[in-house]
Amino acid sequence: MSDRHLAPDTPELRERWGKFAFNPEWDAKAKAAIARYPEGRQKSAVMALLDYAQRQVGEETETQGWLPIPVMEYVADYLDMPVLRVVEVASFYMMYNLVPVGKFHVQVCGTTPCMLRGSDDIMATCKARGMSLGHTTDDGMWTLTEVECMGNCATAPMVQINDDNFEDLTSERLESVLDALARGEQPKAGTQEPGRHTSEPGGGPTTLKDMVSENRDYRGEW
Repeated sequence: MSDRHLAPDTPELRERWGKFAFNPEWDAKAKAAIARYPEGRQKSAVMALLDYAQRQVGEETETQGWLPIPVMEYVADYLDMPVLRVVEVASFYMMYNLVPVGKFHVQVCGTTPCMLRGSDDIMATCKARGMSLGHTTDDGMWTLTEVECMGNCATAPMVQINDDNFEDLTSERLESVLDALARGEQPKAGTQEPGRHTSEPGGGPTTLKDMVSENRDYRGEW
């Protein structure tokens, strides 16, 4: 697992992020998220606001984004809640980056199903390209993290890179994904097994066959 710690609260950090505030686009999303909750429960929007803050930081830094302490303080003030409660949430969920990361955050699952299906080879492929666990490459492109199960056991081994999962990986398939990202392209997310649609068994689905043609990607509607 990755070493979870907050970035040091330095004067330089305060100088860069001490005046952080949502831009109009993210502020509108934050207000919409808060409005989903009944009166008195607005603090429940903390996860959404942390995600929005991280994404805005990512836009400003041209990385996947992270949560400096002043940014978490801003979210706490926005929701009128103790900053400690915000930090507790941010430090519990791996979706929040507590230290700077690169343009692409490569999270390799090392839990048993992925390990049995070759996650060691996946990790070795990353390291052969100059990545090292818990660090960002000198060019700012890649950050490598080992994580626990991300729920793709049927299509192991897998990695998550920013918002996308890439499954049924081999070293060669991962190389293709990383090469495409480095060229500024968006490789196909999900299973990389030719002929496989989602997580159906080898040889195709055996039940609910009529639903296969209806399967679609809803992420654009979230």
